Amino acid sequence: MKASELRDISDDKLREHIATARRDVFGLRLQHATGELENTAGMRRSKRDLARALTVARQRGVDPTVTTTAGEGPRSAPVTSLRGRTDNG
Repeated sequence: MKASELRDISDDKLREHIATARRDVFGLRLQHATGELENTAGMRRSKRDLARALTVARQRGVDPTVTTTAGEGPRSAPVTSLRGRTDNG
């Protein structure tokens, strides 16, 4: 998606696009690591698309990590730490 197109969409749609782009990049990286990826140019295209969307989000002051649910305001994902935990079953 072009930067001009990204500037025209709403903040929620931009966050959605960023989340989708991140999943795409992850999937392509996984395919590349396992040797399943035939078209490596897709990785470059997906990375640039993600970077473009993140740039537009930062220009707007939109936090791309915040997710919204129906009927609620912005909410960030809970952070969990595994430090100090032991699994002594």
